[in-house]
Amino acid sequence: MRDGARHIQELADRFRVSPSTIRRDLSLLARDGHVVRTYGGAVERDVREKLGRHAAEKDEIARNAADLVQDGEVIVLDAGTTTGRLATHLAHRELTVVTNGLTAIFALAESTTVDLIVLGGRLLHPDEAIVGATVTEQLRHIGADRVFLSTDGLSEQRGLCSPSLEQAHLKHAMLHCARHAYVLADRSKIGLEPFSFWTPLDRAHTVLTNAL
Repeated sequence: MRDGARHIQELADRFRVSPSTIRRDLSLLARDGHVVRTYGGAVERDVREKLGRHAAEKDEIARNAADLVQDGEVIVLDAGTTTGRLATHLAHRELTVVTNGLTAIFALAESTTVDLIVLGGRLLHPDEAIVGATVTEQLRHIGADRVFLSTDGLSEQRGLCSPSLEQAHLKHAMLHCARHAYVLADRSKIGLEPFSFWTPLDRAHTVLTNAL
């Protein structure tokens, strides 16, 4: 699966199993967030590969998001590549940053000005996100100034698209843990619905995206 899209029959021939076995296995992989199901096959998800996609657009969004943050604030950063870029732009600021994302943790680990709070739970691969009931519980005790959410797809009707129910539920808790909420999504994600799990955007929020 490392070279991208594969047709069901190609995978069946390669591994010498039936197409129904491939479909079953792909469903399990998609459920756990390891692949995105497509017509006739699947595409592997990889955070490092995602970092390189739309890099300029993500950095533009991150810089604009950083401009909204005031020194001394408490902010929450969702796991994700764009929120990781935002963390890079905040590394020199005097802030408290709460996050469940490894990209943000790595960006802020050596900062001498950011008070970094890492939400504890189970590390989810390949998204490099810390998830679980303990993360949601910790968020109940945080009253942040701003939260910045990532997404795999953004629907005007349904909200934020996630690869698992657990992640969708966690994003909803994050959405409601701060006075101001933002969604960071480059234009390639608007209208995209790659998964079956959703976080309704049921509070006031701002979507930050890149220019055309």
